[in-house]
Amino acid sequence: MKSSEILKNLDELFPDARCELEYNKDYELLIATILSAQSTDKRVNSVTKVLFAKYDIFSLADANIKDIEQIIYPVGTHKRKAEYIKSVAKSLVEKYNGKVPNDRAFLESLPGVGRKTCNVVLSNLYDVPAIAVDTHVSRVSKRLGLTKSDDVSKIEQDLMKFFPENKWSRVHHQLVLFGRYICKSKNPECDKCPFTSICKYINKTK
Repeated sequence: MKSSEILKNLDELFPDARCELEYNKDYELLIATILSAQSTDKRVNSVTKVLFAKYDIFSLADANIKDIEQIIYPVGTHKRKAEYIKSVAKSLVEKYNGKVPNDRAFLESLPGVGRKTCNVVLSNLYDVPAIAVDTHVSRVSKRLGLTKSDDVSKIEQDLMKFFPENKWSRVHHQLVLFGRYICKSKNPECDKCPFTSICKYINKTK
């Protein structure tokens, strides 16, 4: 199946695909994305609602670490993530007056910020063409035969070669939603899937 056919089907399934993390300010997206590691967007949104009501980026940089831990406890690995987001807040305040810069090297130097997080942030804030590979994108890509790799960097490269650059950011969101709501890890809803002819999962189970 050509990339244009996959894109057409994804456009029909998810015409308004966007990031499901809730944010109003640039730093809120960065912190929410850090918190989303090994957690769900729904759980992160419930936590950040409380966190951002209490702190802005400047007060977060000086916040009591125990208070941050208590607020973000539901997202898991809360002690480590509390250290990450306080350190990130300090760096943004000290170097960019609290703003998130369009600077991949700087962002990836921050604790808790890897390539995936950076891709999400730059894509959503600055329209930088990028495909962030999370568990959903990885699973869908392998099932549809878009990659054979388990390595997120290689998966990203394979997807970037397969899809046109001007579609990267949109297809990233669509693949995430497709994996989250249809091509689920357990009990995928194959009856709703337009890609059964190329799917490795369904053809393996037949």
